[in-house]
Amino acid sequence: MNEIQNLQPQCVWKNFYALTQVPRPSGHLEKIQQFLLDFGKQAGVETFKDPAGNIVFRKPATPGMENRKGIILQAHMDMVPQKTPESKHNFETDPIEPWIDGEWVKAKGTTLGADNGLGVASIMAIMEDKTLKHGPIDALITRDEETGMFGANELPEGELQGDILLNLDSEHWGKFVIGSAGGIDVTATLEYKEVETDAEDAAVAICVKGLRGGHSGLEINEGRANANKLLVQVVREAIEELEARLCSWHGGNMRNAIPFKAEAVLTLPKDNVAALKEAVDDWKATFNDEFKLIEPQGIEVTYEDVEAPKTQIPEEIQDNIIDAIYACHDGVIRFIPAYPAVVETSSNLAIIDIADGKAAIKILARSSREDMKDYVVKTLESCFSMAGMKVETAGSYGGWDPNPESEVLHLLLKEYKELFGEDGIIQVDHAGLECSVILGKYPHLDVVSLGPTMKSPHTTTERALIATVEPFWTLLKKSLEDVPTK
Repeated sequence: MNEIQNLQPQCVWKNFYALTQVPRPSGHLEKIQQFLLDFGKQAGVETFKDPAGNIVFRKPATPGMENRKGIILQAHMDMVPQKTPESKHNFETDPIEPWIDGEWVKAKGTTLGADNGLGVASIMAIMEDKTLKHGPIDALITRDEETGMFGANELPEGELQGDILLNLDSEHWGKFVIGSAGGIDVTATLEYKEVETDAEDAAVAICVKGLRGGHSGLEINEGRANANKLLVQVVREAIEELEARLCSWHGGNMRNAIPFKAEAVLTLPKDNVAALKEAVDDWKATFNDEFKLIEPQGIEVTYEDVEAPKTQIPEEIQDNIIDAIYACHDGVIRFIPAYPAVVETSSNLAIIDIADGKAAIKILARSSREDMKDYVVKTLESCFSMAGMKVETAGSYGGWDPNPESEVLHLLLKEYKELFGEDGIIQVDHAGLECSVILGKYPHLDVVSLGPTMKSPHTTTERALIATVEPFWTLLKKSLEDVPTK
């Protein structure tokens, strides 16, 4: 693992390695906040934690560059905590175990945290470098981006001192993001009184697992399988054909990740157990045939005899919830008509938890159009309201409208061409970025997002392409040196 600190540029990789040793899952950021506060003090820059829990660094301009426009470098400190089924990793206490696999840096059994650790590590390298030439720099490292952009949403107005915002949370080197989709969390809930199971029935746990999962913004267009949407097909057939009853369901664990595992416990007459297991095997074959080009690693659909729970969901409520899960849209709804390769609107059926008299279903809806975001919310409300569920929304954030005339965009494109001999690509992302939220508080900012290449964030196959970090660092330094005057 120490070899990672010797990768080039060392100033970035050593800081990234240090970040992997500090637990920082969303919602548990006390350790990383203190780590960053201590780092800023050691680097000799102004450092503080704001009322929202964000960490801010301030570095004055190098002599003679005080008249340059102020730059705000921005990244988020938290990471998505996903691990393989066999991993014993505790994200609140254990360090990540990064390793080099050929041209990639990966993690052993968990997400890597390059999203957005490489952005934070680059900011740290800027703060401690005494040789760089630059105008005044603010650095904003936000909290809990992955679970609702809470740090950006609670960012105090008037705190940042700058004219240009460089967000370092993009994942495709050579592409410069100038717009992104907005999003909103939709949650459907229902409380019910459980009923006793038939004492003569058997119980079987059905599990769909081994899926690729993925980022529900960046990879929703790839048609990856959603474990909840596969499982509902098995469960519904068992209920309709084999007199099964639903006792519990647990699928997915992050609102912005495509769920890669889901499990339900069913009871049914003992005489029907063999038929259920045969049906599960048939569904496994069907799913693997359907997704053989998208999930080539193979989808697992398993069954296990378990002790029968004492209670289960009332039949009418069970049927209504299963119908709603079946009907709930998951995936792309529409592409941007003017840019047919870019997703405009989508929904991710992210989390289902049904047990102990409570049902909760969570969906993250995204769109680059506010009217379409409202449309998908109403679609989901209609779906779950018909099942008698209470539907609530939270965490809404608007889209980031592209500005192709951005001064800093054209500066970055010019420098990219001069440094690397090729044209950069201008892009609008479907993934949500904090830029839109920050612009709502600081509308004067000129904003672009960039970063080195990463693949499969929010999954245990997350990886960072080593060869892209050094050119990213070179461009970042060059842009600070060439920032225009006020």
